[in-house]
Amino acid sequence: MLSFVVGFALVVLFMAVYYRLFGMIANLALAFNVVIVVAILSMLQATLTLPGIAGIILTVGMSVDANVLIFERIKEELKNGHTPQSAIFIGYDKAFATILDSHFTNLVVAVVLFAYGTGSVKGFAVTLIIGILSSMFTAITGTRMVINWIYGNRRVEKLSI
Repeated sequence: MLSFVVGFALVVLFMAVYYRLFGMIANLALAFNVVIVVAILSMLQATLTLPGIAGIILTVGMSVDANVLIFERIKEELKNGHTPQSAIFIGYDKAFATILDSHFTNLVVAVVLFAYGTGSVKGFAVTLIIGILSSMFTAITGTRMVINWIYGNRRVEKLSI
């Protein structure tokens, strides 16, 4: 549990410093992702074991990876001369295929682990499956909703990214 807390805090700090406002939005999505995973596990009345915590940690990594892909794509589009709103749109649009591919590949592995694993491996797989699905929602839909809420109807010259 300590490793999860320390790792999560370091990731939050890095995202906030490196990506500024966008990093804070990613941190909100990351926290929401963990809440969703724990809530679903609670609804399933699952016991959180060390493999389950490892699945949550891997989920955090996948979620951060998705946000980094999106934000770096947005930065790239800004460097190419796009307006902030179009850079956001293009960044999310172009990063989606890569994020879907990485999450789908991870999901296939988790399903195989669940199908052929025993005991703690199945617990890891269940947590990972829930986390991957939750991560797709929070990293793509959640952050995009907040970013569009902040920047959508305003004329901005520069993004805080």
